[in-house]
Amino acid sequence: MPRDKAILREQITELSKKELVDIVLKLAAKRYNYEFLLVNFLDRDNGEFTLYEEAKEDIDKLFEKEFKGRTIQHQLVKQLNACTKRISEFTIETKSKKLEADLVVYVLEKQFQHKGKIFGARFSGYDYKVGLLLKKLISLVTKKLHPDYLVDYQDNINEFLTKLHKTSDRINTIKELPQNIE
Repeated sequence: MPRDKAILREQITELSKKELVDIVLKLAAKRYNYEFLLVNFLDRDNGEFTLYEEAKEDIDKLFEKEFKGRTIQHQLVKQLNACTKRISEFTIETKSKKLEADLVVYVLEKQFQHKGKIFGARFSGYDYKVGLLLKKLISLVTKKLHPDYLVDYQDNINEFLTKLHKTSDRINTIKELPQNIE
């Protein structure tokens, strides 16, 4: 049922300042409401960057957490899914595609820092998930961001592409990725 904004406005104006503060504090206890208030009212200039820093801290905690799985690749798939979910949560209130791309690069850098033969496993799905995240990054940088930002991300993306094509070129998603971006 649609709410009549005129009636709601009238009811809100009748509330005291203390009641309004209590209502806002109660609403801000939920993360999405807090993020909305921060970005749109409390800190319009740096609110998105604050949320970016919080998301980065949450992602760091996810990298420290142990995930269950038969192999290291299965565990990393679950970790990567959790990181991707956190990035998606970050993008709900923030509209900055640059900060989103920075988070994706941050997660991908962590993936390519693993020692040993993490990539190339036949049945883990890890290479595929990394390929999807890289594809998302390429799409963000080439389609959603201003072309000047391409220079900032180009070296990282080309390095990721080279490593992924060397080890996982049997997967169609990775085959379809470009060899490099210019």
